[in-house]
Amino acid sequence: MIPVPSRSIVAGMTARLNVLRTAMATTGVAAAMVAGLTGCGNKTASSPGAAPPANAKVGILLPDTATSPRWVSADPTELRKQCAANKLTCYIDNANGSATTQQSQAQALINAGVGVLLVVNLDSGSGKAIEALAQQHNVVTIDYDRLTAGGTASYYVSYDNVKVGEDQGTALTGAAQVKGKSPVNYVEIDGAPTDNNAAQFAQGYNSVLSKQPGWNKLADQTGNWDAATAQIVFTTMLGQHPDINAVMVANDTMAQSVINVLKSQGLAGKVAVSGQDATAGGLVNVMSGTQAFTIYKPVAGEADVAIKLAGQILAGQKPTAPTTVKDPSNGREIPAYLADPTVITKANVALPVTDGYVGAAAVCPTSALVRLCAANGIKTP
Repeated sequence: MIPVPSRSIVAGMTARLNVLRTAMATTGVAAAMVAGLTGCGNKTASSPGAAPPANAKVGILLPDTATSPRWVSADPTELRKQCAANKLTCYIDNANGSATTQQSQAQALINAGVGVLLVVNLDSGSGKAIEALAQQHNVVTIDYDRLTAGGTASYYVSYDNVKVGEDQGTALTGAAQVKGKSPVNYVEIDGAPTDNNAAQFAQGYNSVLSKQPGWNKLADQTGNWDAATAQIVFTTMLGQHPDINAVMVANDTMAQSVINVLKSQGLAGKVAVSGQDATAGGLVNVMSGTQAFTIYKPVAGEADVAIKLAGQILAGQKPTAPTTVKDPSNGREIPAYLADPTVITKANVALPVTDGYVGAAAVCPTSALVRLCAANGIKTP
């Protein structure tokens, strides 16, 4: 028999739910939990004929809606699809860039009885606190896409982020704007210092560019995964170094800001610009010649693995991961599933669209872009 909570506890829970309704309004998850915990799948077991696990609930914490479109569309869509396929009840929340909101969402999901929690942290400090809370309630955590340094996640599911950076560095050195040129003056705009992935990307591309004969790094600064910050940073860099030949920028969102600045100076297409995430805008820039490449990381490489893993854990299994990743803060070896990225240039720019990662309508919304897409093998409805 479940004990009846006191009036003070009920009042506190009511107040907390009101806060969570506001904080998570964009996801609809709070409303779903309040209305009876209706998820994206049913509560039967993933194997035909097998007894359902005692708990088939999975909580998923996404970080924001600004740093990459993937957190708004690609990941939620694929995660829901996989939750349904694996007959799991999943709750997907987006913190909208607030660590406080994400911690409240985690608490609500734990209160709702999830057995597994997928965490895309906003920073390792807040992510570590979420994982400690989950551990206290016997909830298994999986670091999704981003490693939580110092955390207690049982598994890590991501791409090989050092390899992503190496591919970025190699692709930048082969860009048409710098091919055969020496010296090459370049600058770097890195991801957020609070994101372990950003450090791994930088490790990868610096390992390539630092060994490139004739390549001179003129400046290196964080863009903080933020378009406005990247624009300010690059405007200053270009003002100080008007002879820039290449920009090693960590993702497509920040690359767009760099390209906008270059356009204002009549330099778009003349300076090699990198990217990552294969966003609709990034693909357009690659087709237009203003961005040398982007990095394609199919969401299925993470979402499919993570949800299958969650289902196995809930079924009482202890899967053996194919590799491990060392926690940079304490040296702990974390069981890991790491997928390989793909470099996207004009030669294979249609791949993310034909794969269904991004829709043709999003890449080619105007008649002019429809023509550009057609010229690059992207068919529109």
